[in-house]
Amino acid sequence: MAHIFRVGELTRAVKEVLEAEFPLVFVRGQISNLSRPFSGHVYFTLKDAEAALAAVWFRGAQGGATTGSGERYNPATGEVLEPGAAMRLGDGMEVLCAGRLTVYPPRGVYQLVVEMVEELGAGRLHQEFEALKRELAVLGYFEAGRKRPLPPHPVRVAVVTASTSAAVRDFIKVGRDRGFGCQVRIHDTPVQGEAAPGRIAAAISDIGRQGWAEVVVLIRGGGSIEDLWAFNTRAVADAVFACPVPVVTGVGHEVDTTIADMVADVRAATPSHAAQTLWPERAVYVQGVDDLERAAVAAAGRLTTDREARLAHLRRGLSWLSPARRLTRAELSLAALAGRFARLGMTLTDNAGRRLERLTDRLARTIRPGGGLDAEVSLDRAARLSQRLEAACGRIVRDRERSLRDAGLRLAGLDPMAPLARGYSLTTLTRTGRFLRRASDAAKGDKLEVMVYEGVIRAEVTDVSAPGGPGPERKAECDGGEERT
Repeated sequence: MAHIFRVGELTRAVKEVLEAEFPLVFVRGQISNLSRPFSGHVYFTLKDAEAALAAVWFRGAQGGATTGSGERYNPATGEVLEPGAAMRLGDGMEVLCAGRLTVYPPRGVYQLVVEMVEELGAGRLHQEFEALKRELAVLGYFEAGRKRPLPPHPVRVAVVTASTSAAVRDFIKVGRDRGFGCQVRIHDTPVQGEAAPGRIAAAISDIGRQGWAEVVVLIRGGGSIEDLWAFNTRAVADAVFACPVPVVTGVGHEVDTTIADMVADVRAATPSHAAQTLWPERAVYVQGVDDLERAAVAAAGRLTTDREARLAHLRRGLSWLSPARRLTRAELSLAALAGRFARLGMTLTDNAGRRLERLTDRLARTIRPGGGLDAEVSLDRAARLSQRLEAACGRIVRDRERSLRDAGLRLAGLDPMAPLARGYSLTTLTRTGRFLRRASDAAKGDKLEVMVYEGVIRAEVTDVSAPGGPGPERKAECDGGEERT
């Protein structure tokens, strides 16, 4: 019976054979999936067009051995090592590695334990990437002026990706809690492999022809440069460039930048970030509505305050110009004039009385015995003076009475209600609020308010006649009902 190996036993046997047959090998390839954990070791994959080989460069081997003069050298080749060589390694670099093959038992895979790494320059994929980048830059594919802004709230979004990928799940999960609702169509396409570039380009072209979507989203999860290579092809770049609607890309991780990212209108760091770029959080909308509500309430308050102040101003002006107010002012003026007239009459009377007393005193002194004048002459003179005084006082009183009567007549003439008592009326044109003075100021259908001595008549103009023509027929509405005039 054949020997039955245990897994660990078989793995150790393969490891011993492998290490014995390949104690030192030189391998040339392109670096991908480079990783530098805190341990200081460097892990990467060496790839070419046919295969991939896992490799590890342990921290202790990165410095090599030391000569007596302090120089570091590779013990396998004797080559002097440059300081910091491990830190210069990066994805896409073409390198020559020297080391030994072994098996890593926990995973059961063989790997290259690197002793020395020599840089050979940029790898084939990196060279192709840079060549296409330069070509498209000359054609204007990357110009910022041609890139279009995204619609503020897209509601029809077409997503180009693998329908079963984690990228589309992340995109839907993040987008479900943002914006205010939309329709998303998933265009299932492979995002890796030889068929991926053509399928991706065809999907973008179909979306543009259908005219349904407002935005095209091109997403994929992270990976090596080989895994993302479909997005570094001319076919995908041409499709993104020719798309009639804005294109958003969320390919790989934040550090990954593809040709499709450069051509797209907006580049997102990840598929989740693509959803965040398209739709803001709903809390932003709620806050915006609250801000608008506060602004509307403040504006309504200011408008109300302004209108109330304007109304109060107009009310004060109307009360000042009203007929009743004018009559009150006229009565006050008349009372003031009457008071002045009374005070003036009293002043004149007092002055005349004092003058009469002085004359009487003089007359008494003149007619007393021994005064030197004839008594009869003095009495006659006194009589004439008394008559003149009475005549002067009469004239003054008559002049003041006439002035008072004239003031009363002028005051009565200012009374706006007096003409109404004699049969006149005041007609106001409702649409202007002004008194109607000419027939041409009114038009057929205008509303009128006719103020008579007692009451107001509301009328409607049915006809307007030229001066000298027949009077217009009006339909009048009185306080007590309707009447025809």
